[in-house]
Amino acid sequence: MFKHDVLCVGSATVDHFITTEQPLSSIKAGDKARVVSEELHTGGAATNTAACFSLLGLKTKILAKLGDDHEADFVKKDLQKYKIKNICKHHSRHHTDTGTIISSLKEKDRIILVHKGASTDLNEHDFKRSQLKARWIYLGSLVDKSFKVAVAVADYAQRKNINLAFNPSSYMAKKGGKALHKILQATSVMILNKEEAQSLLEKKTDSFKVLLQGIHKFGPKTVVITDGRKKFYALHEEKIYEMIPPPVKRVNTAGAGDCFASSLVAGMIKRYPFTEALKLAQANASSLIQYVGTKNGLLREKEAVVYMKKLKIKVKII
Repeated sequence: MFKHDVLCVGSATVDHFITTEQPLSSIKAGDKARVVSEELHTGGAATNTAACFSLLGLKTKILAKLGDDHEADFVKKDLQKYKIKNICKHHSRHHTDTGTIISSLKEKDRIILVHKGASTDLNEHDFKRSQLKARWIYLGSLVDKSFKVAVAVADYAQRKNINLAFNPSSYMAKKGGKALHKILQATSVMILNKEEAQSLLEKKTDSFKVLLQGIHKFGPKTVVITDGRKKFYALHEEKIYEMIPPPVKRVNTAGAGDCFASSLVAGMIKRYPFTEALKLAQANASSLIQYVGTKNGLLREKEAVVYMKKLKIKVKII
């Protein structure tokens, strides 16, 4: 028996969301642009996905290293709302990770500035191996010195027959498939965007079939590749699935990838048919992007199912 359904491993951040009326493309070096709104929220792959899993009814814990600072206190307080425990035993001498997301009311593009601090300092002395135990492990991005922990967690999952979901960032994907092979061999479900897939395979092809099958050969049983507002594709049990995200009002897309990935895995944990798990993931992500912040638009399971039907999301096998 497992005490937790999911362990989410990755970063925990404090994100500043800044909105300006001026188009970002018109702002030049030396300009002064007026800010119309500023909000502060928690973020990072570990906390974003854990909040999503928790609201979808799964008991969740995280492994994420924080600094010994006000930002860490802000993250801890937010995690309490979702009843999420952090199994990391130590604080980092570095500051808690932060991000700044700059967007415009007149353009849909955004600028994201990321400061990697405490998350790069995670090491194997920060947790007990026994605390990694869960029905599933969700592995987000870990870079620099903490990359060794990502490999160790994947090895643990493989040895203990624990399902591993892997959602790499562009930082990890750029290492290439050979550098990530130990993680990929242990992966049950891999979710990434098109650019990350191209980086991982070191191929510029636009063929999703080539990208899906190329990543599948490295080990992941199920592979899902997203492409923003465009069609996304999935390879699952030798079938390729296609879906177009439904049109919804897009306010801010930060955290949409984490939401989609964790909602998909939640659907699989709850034994939804794969097509329904995809729809659940898209419905939750479609809700999230209508709000500022990486958690504000997250839905509970019943809400997500209702919204999924309302959006009339269609998935087909090609």
